[in-house]
Amino acid sequence: FKAINEMDLAPLWLPYRLGPYLPRPKKWPFWLLIADVTPNPRLYAHTLKDRGIVYQPEVVKGKLPVTIGHQYSTVALGLEPEAGVSSSWTLPLLTERVESSEDKEMVGSRQIEMLLRDDKLPFTQDLTVEVGDSSYSKPTYLHAHRKFPNLVTEVRVRGNRTFYQQYVPTKEEMEAPSKGHPKWYGQRFSLSDPKTWTKPDDTLTKWETSRRGKVYRVEIQAWHNLLMSGKNKPKRLPMHKHPFTLVRIVRFDEDGNEAFKHPLWLIVMGKRRHELTLEHIYQAYLCRFDIEHFFRFGKQKLLLADFQTPEVLREENWWQLVHIAYAQLW
Repeated sequence: FKAINEMDLAPLWLPYRLGPYLPRPKKWPFWLLIADVTPNPRLYAHTLKDRGIVYQPEVVKGKLPVTIGHQYSTVALGLEPEAGVSSSWTLPLLTERVESSEDKEMVGSRQIEMLLRDDKLPFTQDLTVEVGDSSYSKPTYLHAHRKFPNLVTEVRVRGNRTFYQQYVPTKEEMEAPSKGHPKWYGQRFSLSDPKTWTKPDDTLTKWETSRRGKVYRVEIQAWHNLLMSGKNKPKRLPMHKHPFTLVRIVRFDEDGNEAFKHPLWLIVMGKRRHELTLEHIYQAYLCRFDIEHFFRFGKQKLLLADFQTPEVLREENWWQLVHIAYAQLW
């Protein structure tokens, strides 16, 4: 307890130590950052401060997917596959407890911004891609990172979202522009209504073989320069200024049937998004699941969520220590 209590690490302590060892991408033209949140259940720590109801995946049907405790936001570096090395490795860089009054996605936004603003790290000058699940697809998160010209955000979106084509003025409107509010949004693009879809701007077909030997055909479609609606409250977010690429991924089995019930929809936003091929986009999002392997290994083998203490600071220090231990294993 004394050793854990006396830990005093700066937020960027681990990225600074890992700096000389960060594997520069060779196959990818970008660095890959992965952000996600995981729970730390503390059901019986009645004197622990700031406990709350947090999300926890539940395998038993009929039960609410929640627990009582804290949750932590982690940002990790996605790694290119290496021969003879498990492809599920990832390199944790930052971890931070999400207070019960905070927006968990915006905590991840703050962490990534910390990495991008530091000149001692390579992410500022080079092309960097961040990936996240559907909870990171909200306008507040996407808008927060548009001030970084070298950052591309790739996140999953739910299949019930609606986006818009960019509005193209008619010849008459161009010759005699109106004095009213300019039109930004054109034809509606509803993910759940194929009738609203236009012809894809780019397509890719690839074949994959699973670890069990099953062969799959992967169809990837992309639509460029779509828009999402902005927000005016509590803060104005002009999302019409940030067009993105919409990507649809469907996997088919050997019989031609869809392997999953729903397709995977992704949005890719950022000034340098056109430098990514569909193959890059697909591979980058597949690596997002590596952080789930880290959470599972950390909890099952490194006691990540097992340290019992009534002191919040000690719990936070323990999470830092386990991230350091995992980085040393790598």
